[in-house]
Amino acid sequence: MPLLGAHQSVAGGLHLAFDRIRQVGGASLQIFTTNQRQWRAAPLQPKEIRLFQERWQENGRMPVASHASYLINLATSQTEMATKSVNAFVEELQRCRQLDISFVVIHPGSHGGAGIEQGLAEVVRNLDLSMERSGVLESGMKVLLETTAGQGTALGSSFEELGWLVQQSRFPAHLGICVDTCHIFAAGYALSSPAGYQQTLDQLEHCIGCDRIHFFHLNDSKKECGSRVDRHEHIGEGKIGIDGFRHLLTDPRFLHHPMTLETPKGTDLAEDIENLRRLRSVLT
Repeated sequence: MPLLGAHQSVAGGLHLAFDRIRQVGGASLQIFTTNQRQWRAAPLQPKEIRLFQERWQENGRMPVASHASYLINLATSQTEMATKSVNAFVEELQRCRQLDISFVVIHPGSHGGAGIEQGLAEVVRNLDLSMERSGVLESGMKVLLETTAGQGTALGSSFEELGWLVQQSRFPAHLGICVDTCHIFAAGYALSSPAGYQQTLDQLEHCIGCDRIHFFHLNDSKKECGSRVDRHEHIGEGKIGIDGFRHLLTDPRFLHHPMTLETPKGTDLAEDIENLRRLRSVLT
């Protein structure tokens, strides 16, 4: 069975995310290690790290990923923004090393009008620089490039672009892919029918390789396939539909992969509980 879970808040302390994922019955977790709306974060304190590790151990060392700040744009051609983005990503990678988190998810970024080719080249340059400066190359950590919906000038909506980034990096062994179901659907990759799902995975295998996939975000889509609009919906209530998730969750290639929800929720987490129930229902 895939390791189904959810993105959870770290309000009150990083370690409390484990209490929240346990409350919803999750088997995998994604977090922000810091406020994703701020460029700089206070250094982690020894007590924070100890509490995080203790609570993680109590919860069976489930797979955990960090999602890098949305402020970071490794595709920018603007020198000041590139410097801020690299510095922020280096800090994120270093925090994850301190916490022993193996997966760091990041959007490739937006070229901002400079063009796809230049944007992709900037991503490779800034990504490699970040990995060198952070010490990631001395660890088993993987940076996971997330598939995107293709809104505006965002990069990463095609498997060809993501495959190119991995191939051009000097450190491909430290790179992987995080597949977001809403994003690839919005980008034009069909998931709802068996034929559409198979064609999508064939393209993914050809351009990137399914062995590069280490993490999934499970989100239904408010918008139609190919809309290029990123709007997450509860499982089974969007345009992908429950059958699209059935194809993925029963695919033998991904039976042991962590898959986390990024769907809307309230403080009582009832929506996470229901969405996880719906996902598990396709496996029974």
